[in-house]
Amino acid sequence: MSPIQPFAIARLPRIVFGAGTIATVPEEARAFGERALIVTGARSFRSTANWQGLLDGLAAAGVAWYDLSVEGEPTPELVDHAVAEFSESDVKVVIGIGGGSALDAAKAIAGLLPHGRSVMEHLEGVGPERPYEGPSVPLIAVPTTAGTGSEATKNAVLSRQGEDGFKKSFRDEALIARLAIVDPELLASCPQQVVAANGMDAFTQLLESLVSIKANPMTETLAWSGIEAFAAGFFAAWRGGDDPEAESGRSGMAYASLMSGICLAQTGLGSVHGLASPLGAYFPIPHGLCCGTLVAEATAVNIRALRERDPQNVALDKYAWVGHLLAASEGVDRDDDLEALVRTLRAWTERLSLARLGAYGMEPGHMAKVVAGSRGGSMKTNPIVLTDGEVEEVVSRRL
Repeated sequence: MSPIQPFAIARLPRIVFGAGTIATVPEEARAFGERALIVTGARSFRSTANWQGLLDGLAAAGVAWYDLSVEGEPTPELVDHAVAEFSESDVKVVIGIGGGSALDAAKAIAGLLPHGRSVMEHLEGVGPERPYEGPSVPLIAVPTTAGTGSEATKNAVLSRQGEDGFKKSFRDEALIARLAIVDPELLASCPQQVVAANGMDAFTQLLESLVSIKANPMTETLAWSGIEAFAAGFFAAWRGGDDPEAESGRSGMAYASLMSGICLAQTGLGSVHGLASPLGAYFPIPHGLCCGTLVAEATAVNIRALRERDPQNVALDKYAWVGHLLAASEGVDRDDDLEALVRTLRAWTERLSLARLGAYGMEPGHMAKVVAGSRGGSMKTNPIVLTDGEVEEVVSRRL
């Protein structure tokens, strides 16, 4: 056995996982203080009985609260407005409850409430990139979707759409949630199309983390366990219902999403997320859908490039492991399993009716700008450097 190469694991939240753990939020919040800011998505969580249960629980625990809803993906303007509104309110804890957009907004707001500065001062690649020195208001992160893994990461992704748009991160370890409460029961209210898009985002993050050039034995183990949970639970969760199979599927998906967040925070991602950044900035493409519609073709192009230019790369073995698992492949060699992986992912794309990029306004004339914009952080940890032509090929296949 070769020596294990040095690696480092960044700080993580304290994690509480399990059905019904949403009920612990009020007492956990009270441990930080008597005044909370609740940041949610626009509708889904607020339309369930859990919303009133949370408010009743906070009142019983002696916690006063303000609340803010996030419509769509968070913008710098939303964050700055919230900081201006609540910075003098003596908020002791921020409770983020929702999908990745709500959690990212909560993370950024919590980070800036003690300081009152604009998030544009810290946003990577679009401002002065002033170092963030903290502290952040303590954050409790409660995901209600299984997709982004934002509850376990140190970055808040903010975007501004349009021709001069961007999708960039406010990133620092001081922004990591103090506590992540992952309750699979909260996924029951997700519409099927949300389960599909967010689930494919989680899978993409697991796959890209597994083959990342920064992967290490610990992240490989966690990513693989997440992929196994995804494979066992995704389609049961997607079909939905109240039966034990659906319940088990939601539990597996919540775990897979959590593992994806833990892993991406340590390893970075790859070409799918490299492309998701400009595509999400220039066009109104939901992030999960963007990942889901690209992952099969990006994987196919990565595998071909590795075979042609770096056939001994361990990423090919990892891709083959996943192909063997997902397709229950009976192939006799690595090439069979690699082909099974691409074939399975393409079949999923069709089964889930994942929209093509052209449905959101992407056209061939936008290609050069999208390819140029894809060369950010995520692309740098792809298992092989793709040429501009190869990146363009990925996008073209899903136009």
